[in-house]
Amino acid sequence: MVALQTPMAEKGWRPSDFELEGVDGKTYDLNSVKGANGLVIMFICNHCPYVKAILDKIIRDMKELQSYGVNAIAIMSNDVENYPDDSFENMKKLAAEKKFPFPYVLDRNQQVAKDYGAVCTPDFFGFDGNLALQYRGRLDDSGMQSKEDGVRDLFEAMREVAETGKCTQPQYSSIGCSIKWAE
Repeated sequence: MVALQTPMAEKGWRPSDFELEGVDGKTYDLNSVKGANGLVIMFICNHCPYVKAILDKIIRDMKELQSYGVNAIAIMSNDVENYPDDSFENMKKLAAEKKFPFPYVLDRNQQVAKDYGAVCTPDFFGFDGNLALQYRGRLDDSGMQSKEDGVRDLFEAMREVAETGKCTQPQYSSIGCSIKWAE
């Protein structure tokens, strides 16, 4: 397992659109998922121990952010041929088991991850209501620990974005497993 940290991104950067199939059979693009006050795009997968350690907190925070008009989408970009735990069928199982309150979609050709410059799982991008990047960083300060009392970096940043349109919160790199690129 190679641990990588995300680079800081330029505030105001605008994401490229996508059309990705969700585990619920629907197709999603930016307009179908963005909330009135923002959008969190996260790159996650099923098998990464970093994602597993914080998955319940991701679900909690994304549910809570919905009340602020911030929606979320989870994108799985790993090579499923060499990492079968991340297969579409296993994505469906995980989303159902955990009752994801956000779409979980497959980036089959890994182009979306490349377009966004995603490097690891988890990798979080927080956009304002106009889809300008305001936050790129970690969920919280727990890493692979399951501590519950840490600073909720992503949540606090996106709450501020929802309320003011911008983020003044400190941003710390996310850390996780490398995205598993196809050969």
